[in-house]
Amino acid sequence: MKKFLSILFIFCLQLTLAQEVSNYYLIRHAEKDRADSNNSNPGLTEKGHQRALHWGTVFEKIELDAIYTTNYLRTIHTAMPTADNKGLVLHYYDPRNLNSAEFKAITKGKNILIVGHSNTTPEFANAILGEEKFGPMPDHVNSYLYVITCIGQKTSAHIFTIE
Repeated sequence: MKKFLSILFIFCLQLTLAQEVSNYYLIRHAEKDRADSNNSNPGLTEKGHQRALHWGTVFEKIELDAIYTTNYLRTIHTAMPTADNKGLVLHYYDPRNLNSAEFKAITKGKNILIVGHSNTTPEFANAILGEEKFGPMPDHVNSYLYVITCIGQKTSAHIFTIE
């Protein structure tokens, strides 16, 4: 029986390892400058710039293949320290036009960082998962890290708070 279980374990392990693993890391932009309520494209506050640098250290030891961000100053400035550390260019996505099947096909087998907004980050995470797992993110929260791993047809999703 032990021999059978060992063989079954090795077979399952090989099957898992033979499948491509996709990892998605989703964060919201760092603290934005709210001084001018008429500014639809504000940059970051000093605290936001510090958080962006901190995200750069968080992702320092994580291999990333690409970074996706919306085309807003606050998301771009949040992503730049990580992009600079990794020598990666930013890819822009339209949060109003998410085609999760196409995105998953393009990013299959890769490690991807996605920088979005309080209303789009959980929505994008749910689109990748194909289910409504995550609810709305409070507007004042800039510290959530969503981690989604896809192995074949199986997915796992977790949310962490990174201060």
